[in-house]
Amino acid sequence: MSATHTLPGLVNAHSHAFHRLLRGRTHAGPHGAPGDFWRWREEMYRSAEALTPQTMEQLATAVYAEMAASGWTAVGEFHYLHHRPDGTPYGGADAEGEHAMERALARAARRAGIRLVLLDTCYLRGGLSPAGEPLALSPVQQRYADDGVAGWAARWERLHDALVQEDCGSGLITLGAAIHSLRAVDADQLAELSEWASEHPEVPLHIHLSEQPAENAAVEAEHGMSPTRLLQEHGLLGPRLSAVHATHLSDEDIALLGDAAATVVMCPTTEADLGDGIGPAHELADAGAVIALGSDQHAVVDPLLEMRALEHGERLRSGQRGRFSPSQLVEAATGAGRRSLGLLSVAETEDAVLLDAASVRTAGGDPAQSPLTATAADVLSVRVAGTEIAREGHHMKLGDPADLYRALFADHPELRSFR
Repeated sequence: MSATHTLPGLVNAHSHAFHRLLRGRTHAGPHGAPGDFWRWREEMYRSAEALTPQTMEQLATAVYAEMAASGWTAVGEFHYLHHRPDGTPYGGADAEGEHAMERALARAARRAGIRLVLLDTCYLRGGLSPAGEPLALSPVQQRYADDGVAGWAARWERLHDALVQEDCGSGLITLGAAIHSLRAVDADQLAELSEWASEHPEVPLHIHLSEQPAENAAVEAEHGMSPTRLLQEHGLLGPRLSAVHATHLSDEDIALLGDAAATVVMCPTTEADLGDGIGPAHELADAGAVIALGSDQHAVVDPLLEMRALEHGERLRSGQRGRFSPSQLVEAATGAGRRSLGLLSVAETEDAVLLDAASVRTAGGDPAQSPLTATAADVLSVRVAGTEIAREGHHMKLGDPADLYRALFADHPELRSFR
């Protein structure tokens, strides 16, 4: 039998399941021109508009099965496709009922046997102009938005009750919360969200933060301060907050996040794919922030490559090796992710990933250094809550994740059309 190495269950702290539709579709524009950010955003909006609860469930089942086969045992789903494409809520006479999209994601996670923390997202305006002027919701954004903070909060409470009722004691599904970004809420709404957060201290709270310089400039123009300072002014910085990306930070921002012991969820393969930049992970960790990892848009679904990309980004940015040790990289993908998603009460021994320590990639190496050598191809077995859910690239119940994707696109060719 080959030598093996066991890791604790790996935790994907930031996911947009529907972004998996973008893989391999945004790298070229018209007439073979290179694909820029706007090409990516156009395809992202098209995908968001096309999904139904049925196709969301089929897609998410494939995504979560791919995650399971790759070694992820838990996922934080940053979810904002709440309503019908025209913005009207699901429910009433709909066969799917209320919370159709959210319940579809929960069913997908249960089928895949992966832990899901559904980060139900508050998204209330269309963004900010470069001058810091609020933008109205675009047609496709209508399905993201609720009727103000009160409408979002009331829906969150009903969703919580619905998920508890449907979970049937599996213990795999929990509900968290997110603010999409400081472009998506105004100052009064942020104050309301801060009050809601203070009344729900046990709920993990996530936010996209300083992903691009343009975001920083627009928030500065509207509020006269950086996004991080704005969160601090509203009492939202703290250990329960996870700031996603945090790529473009000032020294003051880094100090604020560190002093608050906030988690920063970095998504290295997505940040590279989108050209966002390399965030100051080492400086944040030195300041006291906790670094976790996510796969975000799923350009790559491979926890070992996310670990490696975190260290490689630091090496490229600093010109130095060993910015994070292998054990620190494992902690970013395990304990830090569990902290980010509020899963610290789950016994660490319940979830585990078994790696091949004698493959063509790992043979002869120190198994403890697997984050710098192994890939998802070396994952032999994945267990969640003591049950094996994946083995050697295949899901134990769902089979080869590639077959799930092929069936999705065969059943729904509208999801793979190109523009």
